[in-house]
Amino acid sequence: MPCESRRSTAGFTIIEVLVALAVVVAVLAAIGSVIATSVRGTRALEQHVALVQTARAIMTGLPKRTELTPGQTSGDFAGHRWQVDVSPFVGLPGANASAWVPQAVVVTVRSPAGGLIRIDTVRLLRRSAG
Repeated sequence: MPCESRRSTAGFTIIEVLVALAVVVAVLAAIGSVIATSVRGTRALEQHVALVQTARAIMTGLPKRTELTPGQTSGDFAGHRWQVDVSPFVGLPGANASAWVPQAVVVTVRSPAGGLIRIDTVRLLRRSAG
């Protein structure tokens, strides 16, 4: 009899092995899901940074305030489509009495992946003396 009880507790049953394998598979699936989410987040962040850097480069390349004329300009920079809209800035009380004329400048950049950034800013142009 002592030999029989030793034999029944000597190893794992097939059910115990299958349960252990199921636990390992579940843990590996969870780790894979976390890694995939991290990769997607990193890719989205890289695309956003590239979009912001392109927008900053375009803003830096804008002409001087004395050369900036109202209208629309567009082009392509490093695969990103961009557009700059310059128009008079209206709605400021007392703007006619100021030595400066505000201009609204809107820079829109679209990445090859479809991301979009729009930067609205105002540039001041010295009012002509005449």
